Amino acid sequence: MSNLRVFIGWDSREDIAYQVARRSLLRHASIPVEVVPIKVQELVEKGLYTRTVDPLASTEFTYSRFLTPHLAGFEGWALFVDCDFLFFGDVARLAQYMNPDHAVACVHHDYTPKEATKMDGVPQSAYPRKNWSSFMLFNCAHPSTRQLTVETVNSETGAYLHRMQWAKDDEIGEVPNTWNWLEGWNDRPATGTPDAVHYTRGGPWFENWQDVDYGDEWRAEAAACRAEGLTQD
Repeated sequence: MSNLRVFIGWDSREDIAYQVARRSLLRHASIPVEVVPIKVQELVEKGLYTRTVDPLASTEFTYSRFLTPHLAGFEGWALFVDCDFLFFGDVARLAQYMNPDHAVACVHHDYTPKEATKMDGVPQSAYPRKNWSSFMLFNCAHPSTRQLTVETVNSETGAYLHRMQWAKDDEIGEVPNTWNWLEGWNDRPATGTPDAVHYTRGGPWFENWQDVDYGDEWRAEAAACRAEGLTQD
């Protein structure tokens, strides 16, 4: 793999989380990476996103993430990742999971949240294949992935999209959980770090949510983002 397109969900309430995810991903990458924020307001202005606001949606990109293949021109491979990630791994190594027979590849979590709400007060919903869609390696030209048209993303149910019902079960490849390591759920590795830490319950950008795994590393990355003038705060 000579380069990779990465689409990161952006939420106006969590710009620093996006900046940390972006900076940490680029800092560890050994290949050229094009990072594109998925900003719902820009998609609305372009006529690509027309869904009404879902009160149960935990982020501004809850549904717009599925426009990734469209935004990539339905060509090649593209990665979508939530903004609440901290990267330690080199995304070049994801090439080994790019099986042309698969429409998408992700970590196959069997996850049931312990909390009823996230740190920001948003309900913590439980559903099959939860967190699978928080890190998706899309085979954009695959026939099943091509079903994620603008019309489909704007009209289909959350279950259809997030449970990946647009692909057959055997078209959903598997990525090791080190690439979507759920803070507060997965055990810390005996040595080293996960490839990507996912602060799915809430992260250190919330004042009262500092005592988390790899919190010091996240705060150091955030400090570097601020020093470089990358943040909006």
